[in-house]
Amino acid sequence: MAKVGMSSLLYFFLLSAFVLDCQCQERKLHIVYMGAKPNEDVSFAPKHHAMLHRVLGSPSLAKDSLVYSYGRSFNGFAAKLTPEEATRISEMEGVISVNPNRIYKLHTTRSWDFLNLTTDKLGAPQESDVIIGLLDTGAWPEHPSLNDKNFSAPPAKWKGVCTGTNFTCNNKIIGARYYNSNNFSFEGDIQSPRDSEGHGTHTASTAAGDEVEASFFGLAYGTARGGVPSARIAVYKVCWAFGCSSADILKAFDDAIADGVDIISVSLGSDGPDDYFDDPIAIGSFHAMRNGILTSNSAGNSGPSPVTVSNYAPWTLTVAASTIDRKFVARMELGNGQIFTGITINSFDLNGTSYPLIWGGDAANYTIGSSPDIARYCLPGAMNAGIVAGKIVFCEALWDGSGILLANGVGIIMADVLVENPDFAFSWPLPATLISAEDGKKVLEYIRSSDNPIATIFVSDAWKDAMAPVVVSFSSRGPSPITPDILKPDITAPGVDILAGWSPISPPSVYYDDARSTLFNIISGTSMSCPHASGAAGFVKAVHPNWSPAAVKSALMTTAYVMDPRKHKDLEFAYGSGQINPVAARNPGLVFDASETDYINFLCKQGYNTTTLQLVTGDDSTCTDTTPGRAWDLNYPSFSLYVEDGQTIMGTFTRTVTNVGAANSNYTASLYMPAWINVEVEPSVLTFSTIGETKTFTVNVTGPAIWQQPIISGAITWTDETNTYVVRTPVVVYNYIPGAPYNLDSDESYSSFNRAQKKPTFSRSTVYHKRGIMGQSKAHPHPGFFN
Repeated sequence: MAKVGMSSLLYFFLLSAFVLDCQCQERKLHIVYMGAKPNEDVSFAPKHHAMLHRVLGSPSLAKDSLVYSYGRSFNGFAAKLTPEEATRISEMEGVISVNPNRIYKLHTTRSWDFLNLTTDKLGAPQESDVIIGLLDTGAWPEHPSLNDKNFSAPPAKWKGVCTGTNFTCNNKIIGARYYNSNNFSFEGDIQSPRDSEGHGTHTASTAAGDEVEASFFGLAYGTARGGVPSARIAVYKVCWAFGCSSADILKAFDDAIADGVDIISVSLGSDGPDDYFDDPIAIGSFHAMRNGILTSNSAGNSGPSPVTVSNYAPWTLTVAASTIDRKFVARMELGNGQIFTGITINSFDLNGTSYPLIWGGDAANYTIGSSPDIARYCLPGAMNAGIVAGKIVFCEALWDGSGILLANGVGIIMADVLVENPDFAFSWPLPATLISAEDGKKVLEYIRSSDNPIATIFVSDAWKDAMAPVVVSFSSRGPSPITPDILKPDITAPGVDILAGWSPISPPSVYYDDARSTLFNIISGTSMSCPHASGAAGFVKAVHPNWSPAAVKSALMTTAYVMDPRKHKDLEFAYGSGQINPVAARNPGLVFDASETDYINFLCKQGYNTTTLQLVTGDDSTCTDTTPGRAWDLNYPSFSLYVEDGQTIMGTFTRTVTNVGAANSNYTASLYMPAWINVEVEPSVLTFSTIGETKTFTVNVTGPAIWQQPIISGAITWTDETNTYVVRTPVVVYNYIPGAPYNLDSDESYSSFNRAQKKPTFSRSTVYHKRGIMGQSKAHPHPGFFN
């Protein structure tokens, strides 16, 4: 394994640039996907080796080229190939797709009580049989959230292993694997399933962590736990400091399916969009679905621009991120008594002591060519340490605090004209708060008008957020870039300011060199909402072990808390069906089930041919009776009708529901839709006599021609005669041209702005930047390492 320091890293990038410039035919890792595994237990490795031998011309070259042979759950391999060799492989019989290996980004206590999944609702005996597999940065096995006190031996269905040195499994973490097809690592990466980034420990403890006392350096003190504390965890470390390799992701899916997990949680994704069978997460989750395993995905952190959602395959659960009823607020006070507040996680206590306050522009380090116009942003190296030392500094940018910390400053007050009304909090390596730009003007006025300006910063308070839940600004939005007939994201879950487990060797703030150590951290991201949905899915699966992935997903979607549309201009494109309600999802009344055959029919309508499908499925599936068209008859628990500009609103959807509630029951449909759009449900009453009985209905949506309209939102709700069961499905109508340009509200214009060019990129980045939270925000247009 190559260990790469920063000087070596610079050399690596320069060498890479030279290779690209000279057009050398360097062999790079490619993923060759060949579809389903036959029912018989066969090894594909000899066939994969033979294919490589034919192309490379040498048995030794073929052996050296082959990195992974996927064959436990599906057929494929990862190999080092030149572009010409990859093309020749793609032309071979049985090959579905050949794609270069890519690096994917990570997407990352009070929350479970906020969702009404309180501890008194836990404890079903089957919960300890549920196994949640997490594809992430690994886990810290000694973490108190992952202890196995009072756990029995793993369930008999478990077939996984615990691999790697410096990692010991127990009856809580029952399996662990790690993957590094790039044979590449940064200093600090650990060659085992052990988590050095913190992200994997955070997601694992959120989904299924044990109950433990926790806080972030005293903040948010209380009991931290996962959604299903008695569930088991299987760790699949696919992400490192440099990112997450697509070859490793696919291999982890291959192993997790064969190992016997029940739920797969994937808090990472590509910038896409990708075809379903060019995306390793879509491929892996398809085969997971074939084996009865639901994959829960993060929607991505590229919001609030439209058509940015990732992980949009219809056989997965795509999870947006929303707030909980707690936010962290750090107050600051000036010497004249003015008090300002900012959304910030500040655990440093100045004990109310005031310190000299200066403006960053007054502390320029002229020796290195800095100036007030540069120093106002408080960049590292731009500050005069002799002036900054012992002072609180007012800075006109959202940054990581290192400029003031390295200059021996006491604290930092930030205001950024591009960050108004932040809806999630960061933590910094020194006393800090982030105030509004308007308040920042008042702070600067005070500094200019006072002979002896002073200020202090207080420890953050946890305030009640009466507006929650609201989808956070960074959460990626729909519609789906590939299949606009499928509403994405599917659902939202808590993903803002979440306290959960952490690796003690990972920095706890936005500053990579923050040397503090903690076992718990408060972070935000769709990476945090995804394991909430994974835990909720495990909670449902525990009492319905035989339910299909589609049934579990349907239960979560149709019972979701209804979000307030007045708070979201993009409506269902922000939150899908609503916020997860795990307790209600255990008894949903009706479910929209779907099988592999249903998804195959969907793919046929999307234009996949019979040959490709048979490779994917491993059986005699055909598309001969299917005409390419709209995806209106996939048995999905939501309705999405996109209309091209100038066309009339017209669509007919077919759905089938399965009774999982009371034996003798009648469900009546009620509708909500703007009056100028007509929605008809036929029949409008469904009568069931037995549990497991199915009924089919159609939904006709009609209306006038529309042009360039935003999303139009409605819903169909089925309610039984006792009002015990309420089954709600959103209906959306909108203008869209598949494949049209999007992200018009992006940061392109800002990224070329003069101020941006004065800021360096992060040479090493914390998990905040790797998830795109800071690296792609308006406050931080400069890419983090993963971007």
